[in-house]
Parts: sequence; structure tokens; C-alpha cells
Amino acid sequence: MANSPSGESMVHRIVRVIEAFDGEHHTLSAAELARRSGLPSSTAYRIVDELLAESVLDRDGQRLRLGTRLWELVSRGSKVLGLREAALPFMEDVQSVVGHHTTLGVVDQQDVLYIERIGSSESAVNITRVAGRLPIHATSTGLVLTAFGPVDAQETFLRRRLPKLTDTTVTDPDELRRQLAEIRRSGYCVMPGTIVPESTGVAVPVFNADGAAVAALSVVIPRVNGPVQTSITALQTASRGISRALGWDGTLRDAIRRSL
Repeated sequence: MANSPSGESMVHRIVRVIEAFDGEHHTLSAAELARRSGLPSSTAYRIVDELLAESVLDRDGQRLRLGTRLWELVSRGSKVLGLREAALPFMEDVQSVVGHHTTLGVVDQQDVLYIERIGSSESAVNITRVAGRLPIHATSTGLVLTAFGPVDAQETFLRRRLPKLTDTTVTDPDELRRQLAEIRRSGYCVMPGTIVPESTGVAVPVFNADGAAVAALSVVIPRVNGPVQTSITALQTASRGISRALGWDGTLRDAIRRSL
């Protein structure tokens, strides 16, 4: 892959073009795409032409959008596909009981990446979306997966400088360490108002056959009078079902040992 004068590989430049699309920018003009990717117009236009030829991008009138070919290629071998398929029936059960947004998330680098979401038209404020990212320390999903994750990942997380997003966002390492210990003890996380002041996130871990926490199942409920205990019970029941579908033997022994 030829490098640009700046030293970027062609693969990196292609990724920058694809990353220009997000939840607020489903379609872009060629000029907008060049500007958002930060590439010279001539470079961006050349990459766009090649991606159009491979159906990685599609034309929508005079605008561009991500193509179905990209979705096809990603779906063939993505590790999240099996997670989503195993989780969806149980997520529907949770949503029917709790009546609020239900999400499935994983940790990717320094963020929570949401891989599935079942929404509700009459629900709490929720900014999660499929393929959207949120900071680990401000989400119940992120703290659950950190609590049940490898100890070296926990220490790396606790050494980071974390932004305070609301008045209740915890950023102090000692307090976060206490929270992680409590999550391991209880098996769930409840976080009121840490990213959206009006909402509370409730999350539980999902385990694979090796006892590793590979995802978290969560709901977003109103901060005031939200069904916290109902949510915990529904999530724990669903999590056991998803985990068993992934080959988990039904014990927390391996998961707790990993996180100590």
C-alpha cells in the first residue's frame, strides 16, 4: 500500500474516508467528505471513485453513503454477529418487561461500542445508538465490563484522566476502584445521571464459554422513579440466557478470578 507524502498508508486514508460518515452524517457530498476526512480534495475524490467501483460507497443522488457491499463484508466474519444473534431474543424479553431502551455493548479500545439496541418511543432520554460510542467511565456497560475484565486493563483505565460529563460522573480513581469492587460483588451496575442527567443506566455482564465478560446487557431508565430492581432482575435473567447460548457453564468463578 503506497504511502502518501504525509506517511499515511492507502488503507489509513480509506479508513478516514469511511469514518467521515457517522450518526449525524449518513450522506455526504464529495466536498463534505473530503473536508470531514481531512484529506486533499484530489486524494479524497480518487478514493471515492475507487470505493464506488467496489460498491463500498453508493451514490444517493448527488450525495454519497456507505454501500451495502461494506455491510456484507463486515457481516461475514464480524465477532459481534454471533453476540447479536444470541442476544436479540433475550433483549426483546427485557424490553417487554422494563419498557425502556435495551442495549448490547462491548468495550473497544477506550470506548463502549454499542452493537445492538431496541428502542422505545415512550422512554428515558437515551443517546446510545447502534455503532455509536460512549466513554467507558460514564456508562454502566463500560464499568461492568471493566469490573469483570482483566486486572491490567482495569489498572490502565484507572490511570487515565477522565472527563467529568455531569455532576454525578465519577472520575476519582479510588472511588472508581470501590465501584468496580462493588460491581464484582453484586454482579450489576447502576449509574444514575452520569452521562445524561435525566437517565439511569443499569447493566450486567454477558459471559462466553471461557468465562470472559465479552459484552454487557443494559437498559436506560428514567432517573426518577425508574424500575431499577425490575430492570436488574430482567437483565440478569436475560444475561444468563445469552451467556449459556455462548457456551457459559453458569458460574462466575472464572470471570471473578480474571478480574482480581
